[in-house]
Amino acid sequence: MASIPQDLKYTEEHEWVRVEGDTATIGVTDFAQGELGDVVFLELPETGDEFKQGDSFGSIEAVKTVADLYSPLSGTVAEINETLEDAPETVNDSPYEDGWLIKLKLSDPGELDALMDAEAYAKHIE
Repeated sequence: MASIPQDLKYTEEHEWVRVEGDTATIGVTDFAQGELGDVVFLELPETGDEFKQGDSFGSIEAVKTVADLYSPLSGTVAEINETLEDAPETVNDSPYEDGWLIKLKLSDPGELDALMDAEAYAKHIE
């Protein structure tokens, strides 16, 4: 059974969001990394790039497949997790902590209401 922290929000595309103030940390869920298998490469945006909710912001490559990453919220990239460049497997080992992908400065915090809570996400992946 995949780990689904209660304090996060989730998307149908298996990204998670943790909001602190006006900044959202975004990563892929434990379920997603388990489905993908061993992550070998990540293509992430540049700091300062802007995305609308639902835009692709990069891709995640695993041994079996490549998948697009979708921005759960609109905003500007404030930070990328540069440790993933040399250690993409961190996404597998620690999807909710060390394996985060990007931090977004939110342009529309109201978009959070459209995301799933842990209970809804658990139903989504059943």
